This record gives sequence, structure tokens and C-alpha cells, in this order.
Amino acid sequence: MVARRAIINLGASLALVAGCAQLHFLKSASVPKARGESAPVRGPAFGDPGSAGQPGSHNEDWPAYNRTLRGDRFAPATAITPANVGSLRRVCEAPLGERANLQTGPIEVGGTIFLTTATTTVALDAESCAIRWTHRYAYDPSPDFDLKVNRGVGYSNGRLFRGANDGRVYALDAASGEEVWNVVAGDVSRGETFPAAPIAWGGLVYIGNAGGDNFGVVGRMMALDAATGGVVWTTPLVAKSGPAAASWPASTEIVPRAGGATWTSYALDTLSQSLFIPTGNAGPDFLPDLRPGNNNYTTSIVELDSRTGAFRAAHQLVRNDQHDWDVSAAPALIATARNGQLIIAAGKDGHVYGIDRSSGEQRFRTAVTKIENVDAPLTAEGTRFCPGVNGGVEWNGVSYAPPRNALYVNSVEWCTTIKVGPPGDLKGKDALPWTGSSQLTHPFGVPDGTRRGALTALDADNGQVLWRFDAPTPLVAGVLSTGGGVVMTGDLAGNFYGFDGADGSVKFRDSTGAPIGGGVISYTRGGRQYIAVAVGMDAKTWNLKSPEPRLIVYSLPR
Repeated sequence: MVARRAIINLGASLALVAGCAQLHFLKSASVPKARGESAPVRGPAFGDPGSAGQPGSHNEDWPAYNRTLRGDRFAPATAITPANVGSLRRVCEAPLGERANLQTGPIEVGGTIFLTTATTTVALDAESCAIRWTHRYAYDPSPDFDLKVNRGVGYSNGRLFRGANDGRVYALDAASGEEVWNVVAGDVSRGETFPAAPIAWGGLVYIGNAGGDNFGVVGRMMALDAATGGVVWTTPLVAKSGPAAASWPASTEIVPRAGGATWTSYALDTLSQSLFIPTGNAGPDFLPDLRPGNNNYTTSIVELDSRTGAFRAAHQLVRNDQHDWDVSAAPALIATARNGQLIIAAGKDGHVYGIDRSSGEQRFRTAVTKIENVDAPLTAEGTRFCPGVNGGVEWNGVSYAPPRNALYVNSVEWCTTIKVGPPGDLKGKDALPWTGSSQLTHPFGVPDGTRRGALTALDADNGQVLWRFDAPTPLVAGVLSTGGGVVMTGDLAGNFYGFDGADGSVKFRDSTGAPIGGGVISYTRGGRQYIAVAVGMDAKTWNLKSPEPRLIVYSLPR
């Protein structure tokens, strides 16, 4: 009787469910989120040879943010040397048609240059600067706190991949600029944005979210399917479980674990299939007593299995950071005669690090900026420290020249004064900075009125300083080293420099008329070596006003 009664009751239940289907107990089908309008516009060079962006030889192109996936920013071409670099002339220029904070790292593939602003992607002929196509994307919705920055595209198999600051990542056809896919990757209502330049390899696209200074936002690294944009894996960059999680206090609604975001680019070793990610500060930025412990894996280089996202290692450069000292630039993976495989990392703490790949041992730690008052506690009255929030090594990292076994790195000497509020007064609001500063109009403190920069050359084996060039303004542009022995970069006064890599003597200088904060690249077409630089940085946080940004291409006279 028990079994029969159960069957009767089950039948009654099924009838009830069937009869109540009209009452809409079940939720409606999912609806795709709104996305911004996307449209390419053809330019005068559309369809010309090379417009498909098909790769040339390995030594001719600059196909990724740091040229190679290992991140060395070294061009093997030898035509331009210290003896003739002073003869460089502008070949062409391409205005981008908008005011922008141009921090993009251009890439060049098979005769086409691709570069970005926050909402625009442009394809240019690499020899004439003629526009092949322009793609414009409108945010939907716009973030509440937007620095309006994008650092560039990843490239693979005729497609471009880039992030957007409405929480999306999308792919474009390199030949036409047509959108291939566009997917939600983060929550813009919480302040998750995607300004980083992704890298692509093996059918996957690698990118992480920014926004780690906002309330409760945790950095995540993701691998997306290059064909569809589908998420293959995602890995949090703040320790959530296991022994590493003990480096954080318990997460609460008032003080959640936060930080560890990533906003520049990445490195990848295709042999070991290891992905290397620079991570940002912990949150709240300036109240470390609210998060006692090392705060793994913030301010670190994190190594993941590129195929699965599984954790492999972390090298923390700053523990329990209280200065907003992100590891802001992608590392370089190099091999030297003396030390073998090294990770070269640099961050806003003003140091360059050499880390042994096998043991994790720190081979060297060399200061490249002024280090001052960094051990003092932050107080309500105000504490000044150097390098400040916008100091040290910023979004463009180290260049490694194998012929000289030398590292070249830009840096910023700019100090900051922070006044912190009582921890009990800290209140978080979604999508807004959550730093601990008591000054609502200065959530990241007050920078000094004076600032400067330097380009430093280091021995890659021991970190010894070989030479140093002091600049009148911060140096945040990309650094290029070449097989011809030349090093090139730019400053925020608009000066574009060419140096002898051996001794740092200035062999070339050109005034571009606009601050330089973007990438510097070299490529070869038809046996001729070219240098290209992204110029123009309209940025309130850097106290800069700039005319219309543009790409400038240089070469030696024919």
C-alpha cells in the first residue's frame, strides 16, 4: 500500500505541475544583455595588398603588444644603428580623428598596423599610414569610473581581439574590421573593465579584468575560445582557498577581499604552456591593517597553466602593499648565459626584479627610481612617499636586448601624499574607487607638483646599472631595443629619442608636439626597417592635455 500511495501522489504532483504551467512558476528564457553599436568604416587603403594582415616572417613583424609572447620588446632588424639613427625621417603620420588618452601598443602584421583608443580600432598601411578601415564601438552601458584607456589588440589567424570598458571583449576580422563576436566578460555595474592588450595563442585569447581599486572587485584571468568568444576557463587572482587564502582575513560584506586586477598585458611560454600575469594592488589600497597578511596573489607575477587555468606559481613583489604599487607591466621571459631562465618584472614600487624560473629565487632587485619614506605608516595628517601612486614603472615594461644582455626600462619619479580615514569610516560603493583615502576628491592622494623620469640600462644577469638617462618628464612610453644596437622611447614633453644602447648617448631626438605614452615598435617591409610610435595622451590623471593623437612612422632616407 505504501508503494501504491507513493505512485498516486507522484501522479498527482505531475498533474499539478502540468496544470500550473500556465501560472509561470518557471523563469523566462535568458535574454542576451544589451551591447553597444559596432560599425567599421572603410578607408582609402581598404583592400590594398597586405590589408588582410597576414603575417610576414617572424623577424619582420611586430605581431603582439611586446612583439613576442615572451615579452622581450626586441626587434632583430639591424639596418638602423647608433651611427645612422640621427638620419631618421618621418615617413608618414596618421591622425586618429578624436581626442584620446593614447596608451595603445600598436602591432604590425604583414604590412598593416593595428592600434586602438578606448572605443576605436584602426588599421593602417604600414608604409604609407593610409587608413584601411576604422571600427568604432559604443559602450552599453558606460562605466561609472572610466579612464578611457585601451592598450591594444591581440592577433591570431586573421582576427583581432580586444577588450572594452563596458565589461565586454570582442573580435574583429583583421581584413575588414567587421565584428566577429562580442561577449560579456565582466560586470560593468561593479566597475569591471577590460583595457588590457590580450594575447592569443593555440586557439585561445587571454585577458583579465581591471577595476581592482573599486569596491569588492577581484581580478580574474580568462581564456576565451578564439572562434566563438566562449569562456574556456577563468581563474581568480586573489587567493580564495587553500593555504594561500590564509594570507587574507575572512571576507565580509563590509570589507570583502578585493584587488589583484590586471590592466596591461601578459607573457606566455609556449614550450611550458605557462601564462604569466602581472597583478595589481590589494583593496582597500591604503588601509593594510584591514587586510593583514601577504594578500596573495596581489602585486605578483602569477603563473598559470595556459590550457586549463590551473595555478602553477606566484612571485609576490610587494607584500601587504599600502601604496597602490601594482605590478603594472607584463614580465619578460628571458634566458641569460649565467642565470638561465629568468622572469624580469617591474612595478610601481620602482624596482626591476630578476627571478629564477625554476627555483623562484630572486636573483636581483634594482631600484630605478627614488625610494623615499616607504616604510612610514600612512596617517590622517598625510604621508608623502616615493614612488607615488603614478610612479615607478608603469604600463610599458622592460625591453631585453640579447646581443648586449641588457635590460632597458622607463620609470617615473613622482611622489604622492595620502591622508587616510579611520578604518571604521570606510564605506564601499559599487563601481567606485575604494581606497581608504579621507579626501573624496583625491581617492588616490595628491601628487607632487614636480615630476621627472629616467631610462635605465641594466645588466640582465645581476641587475647592475649600466647607464641612466634622466628626462625632464615622466617616461611611460614603450621601450624598443633593436639588433642594430639602438634603443628608442619617448617622454611626456613629446620628445622621441634614439639612444646608443651601449652607453646611453642620445643620437636622435624629434619633437612630436604631443605627450608620448603609447608603444614604440619596429618592423621591416621590402627590406626597409621602420619605427612607429603612438603619440598623444590627453589624460587628466597625468595633468596632460594633448592635441589629436596620431601614429608617426620613421625610417632612414632611401
